[in-house]
Amino acid sequence: MPAQDKIRQITTILNLYYIDQLTQTEIAERLNLSVSKVNRLLQQARELGYIEFIIRTPCQHLIELENRLKAIFGLQEAIVVPSEGNSSNSILNAVGSAAANYLLEHIRDSDVIAITPGTSVRAVIQSLDADRQYQVDIVPLLGSIQGNLDSDLNYLSITMGERLGANFYKLHAPAFVESREQSEILQSIEPVKKILDIARQANVALLGIGSLDPESSRFIQFTGLSAEEMRDITVGCGGVGEIGAFVYDIDGQPCGKAYADRVIGVNLDEIRKIPLRIGVAATAEKALPIYGALRGGYLHALFTDEAAAQGVLDIFAKTFQKNT
Repeated sequence: MPAQDKIRQITTILNLYYIDQLTQTEIAERLNLSVSKVNRLLQQARELGYIEFIIRTPCQHLIELENRLKAIFGLQEAIVVPSEGNSSNSILNAVGSAAANYLLEHIRDSDVIAITPGTSVRAVIQSLDADRQYQVDIVPLLGSIQGNLDSDLNYLSITMGERLGANFYKLHAPAFVESREQSEILQSIEPVKKILDIARQANVALLGIGSLDPESSRFIQFTGLSAEEMRDITVGCGGVGEIGAFVYDIDGQPCGKAYADRVIGVNLDEIRKIPLRIGVAATAEKALPIYGALRGGYLHALFTDEAAAQGVLDIFAKTFQKNT
């Protein structure tokens, strides 16, 4: 068949298949061809670049953000929920629901699940809707602040255990103490050491990603630091975010050692050894903390909203341009 005739035949098949939505069998009957030849010509059309797909669903831009995050930062999974037109509570609920579904799909009986505090983590726990009891252990990654539902890890551990029908542990220690010496003493006490050792052996970590903004950061709730000390962490040490009250810089490197030494918990290097690490955070103000967490390799999966996701990609673009 002359080349021009073959191109015309392929064009006819493409229109019948994609425009008229005929099946390959119907096309074969109409053009007196075999089904295998119709299939072969459709494949050839793809290889020749004759077909261009354009997807225009309302969620397509979110899929593109997810794919870019995965490609740039090597994530196993990234889920981005819409921001526009939604309140902060509805965004948080959507992020929590998506992360809860992912968690239920990936945990297995006998797993140990370690958790940090925060509103995002609490949203995940509240969204858990298990259809069976899970034979897993829930354990805090650090101490607590009692009386605050977002910060009281014992409360979150109990609630998550109840949602999953699972065993849970409580850590009877504060998240932050006044000195390194106090921290060392507390962490050497057998009941505290036992819980932290269980957390270090976790298979899965559910991690909230915190900002260090002095106006909104929940990090201050844990530490009770002064404005001057917060400036030392952010300006002097270059801190941009925290996971489990341990601070890191824009490259994800642990910083602010003088403050880290006062935390009762599993540190960033130990967290990074946990096989599956799921990060949850939303709103534009979390873009920089998320970026640092991704650069530090602390996450395998990220659940966030489009404002934060776009912010992360903007920071990457600026940083990449600066370094080239």
